[in-house]
Amino acid sequence: MGLMVALPVTARAQTVLMMAEEPGCIWCAAWNRDIGPVYDKTGEGAAAPLRRVDITDPIPGDITLARAINFTPTFVLLIDGTEVSRLEGYPGEDFFWGMLGMMLDRNDVAFELHNATQPGAQ
Repeated sequence: MGLMVALPVTARAQTVLMMAEEPGCIWCAAWNRDIGPVYDKTGEGAAAPLRRVDITDPIPGDITLARAINFTPTFVLLIDGTEVSRLEGYPGEDFFWGMLGMMLDRNDVAFELHNATQPGAQ
């Protein structure tokens, strides 16, 4: 009979950026136009894949928010389904990327910095 050894497994936390939106939201449409096409191609998008939630529907049961969502768009950084940071509104690309970078940094989420000023960046 062989000896079985259990080795500890370190699970990596699942990090997601939840976008709370609703039909008719002009700022959601602006984000979808400006950021949506490139988000998943960025370091931030790789570190925190986007999950969209329509606030006219119930919040999915696997998400724990710190407080209710009252504005759209609201971007909620989730680690293992629990809110750790949020950004309410979308005043433009530069603000979004800067704030998202700060949210990721504050929560020790490693990512490759998006730089819209790099040649060939969109």
